[in-house]
Amino acid sequence: MNWGMIGAGVVMGIAALGSAIGIGIAGQGAIGAWKRCYLNNKPAPFLLVVFAGAPLTQTIYGFLLMNTMLGVAPSASPAAQSFLFGLGFACGFAMCLSAVAQGKAGAAGSDALGETGKGFTNYIMVVGLCETIALFAMVFGMVASGSIQ
Repeated sequence: MNWGMIGAGVVMGIAALGSAIGIGIAGQGAIGAWKRCYLNNKPAPFLLVVFAGAPLTQTIYGFLLMNTMLGVAPSASPAAQSFLFGLGFACGFAMCLSAVAQGKAGAAGSDALGETGKGFTNYIMVVGLCETIALFAMVFGMVASGSIQ
C-alpha cells in the first residue's frame, strides 16, 4: 500500500468537502438576501452568485496539489510516503477550513450587499483573504512534495 497515493486522494477529498460546506453556507446567505430583496420589491443583485461560488476554488487547489503528489508518490520511499500522507491530510484540512471560512464571509457579504446595495469591493476582499489560506496550503504543499527525492 502506498500511503503517498492515499495522501494525494485525501487532499482532494478533504478540500472538496470544505468547498461543498462553504458553498452551502454562502448559498444560504445569497438566497436569504435575494428573498429579502423580493419581499421589499428591490432588485435582487445577481452579483451574489460570486459569494456563493467562491468556495469552489478550494476543490481546484486540492486537485492541483493531488496531481503534484501523484507525480512523486509512486517512487517515494516508505518514509516519504508517510510524509505525503500527512501532507495531504494537513493541506486538505487547511483548504477545507479556508472554504468554510470563505462561505461564512460570503454569506455575510451577501447579506450586507443585498440589504444596502453597496460595498461589494470591501466584502469580496474579505472573501479573498479567506482564499489566501488555501493558496498558501497548495503552494507550500507543492513545494514540500517537490522536495522529495
